[in-house]
Amino acid sequence: MPEASSKTTIVVHNGKFHADDVFAAATLRNLLGNRNVEIIRTRDEEWFKKGDYVADVGGIYNPAQNRFDHHQPEGAGKRASGIPYASFGLVWQKFGGEVCGSPEAADYLDKKIVQYIDAIDNGVDVVNQIYSDVPIYDIKDVVRLFQPAWKTQERDVDLEFLGAVEWAQKTLKLEIEAALYVLEAKKVIENRYNQTEDKRLIIFDGKEESLGGETASHKLSEYPEPIYSVSFKSDPENWKIIAINKNEGTFELRKPLPKEWGGLSGKELETATGVPGALFCHRGRFMCTANSKEAILKLAQIALESQPN
Repeated sequence: MPEASSKTTIVVHNGKFHADDVFAAATLRNLLGNRNVEIIRTRDEEWFKKGDYVADVGGIYNPAQNRFDHHQPEGAGKRASGIPYASFGLVWQKFGGEVCGSPEAADYLDKKIVQYIDAIDNGVDVVNQIYSDVPIYDIKDVVRLFQPAWKTQERDVDLEFLGAVEWAQKTLKLEIEAALYVLEAKKVIENRYNQTEDKRLIIFDGKEESLGGETASHKLSEYPEPIYSVSFKSDPENWKIIAINKNEGTFELRKPLPKEWGGLSGKELETATGVPGALFCHRGRFMCTANSKEAILKLAQIALESQPN
């Protein structure tokens, strides 16, 4: 029988661990905050009955009782995407909105992180390895670093699990913070898009001038018209053009910057463009910079009027 405890207990299985149970425990630790929390790693069925939260073990999925296992023969359900729930997703489904302080952020991170980890744990492939000699390195590989290996058996697996949970807690906190900023930024970007007459070129200035980067490109790719965005770049201080991707899931651009600009900088780029103050154009032709807003708008207009190449 487990001893009585005044602590709030999170019960997970002992032995080898994976990203699924690590992030389930990390979510619960972040949820419980400053409470006196103890993680119990066991397969003692008495703990399955007594624990306050039981994840990835116990054979029961009952969110009302805080039981979050998915190993029973019938599983624990699937999302609309078809990805089955693992323990991380089950915990997140109930508590993600509370942990994030925003249902929108919880849904955003379910798509970004949680579903991927659940897929891995359920043996569902979500990534194609394009290069046979370049293996995919992802979050499961980071978690595996905490796992004692065949020549490091002296490491305490339970202590290593707690170390992995602490890392996952920090990771989730940073991801939640970033998600909240991204969601706020997307609203600003949407407003700017709606206020722009020529929607081929979306210009960010004023308070939102720093939004014209990756977040803007992803958000603007949801609309049919945008080709480029223009914004201020604070490090180093200059202005930039970003070419918009065809959609969020590809690096393919709707219209790359002119071929003649690719890889040029300084005087060479000024000569090629005829625009004083042009600074640099990436050889991939997705980004170009200039030393003033006037110069960058001239470059953007030239690019818009140029023939695709």
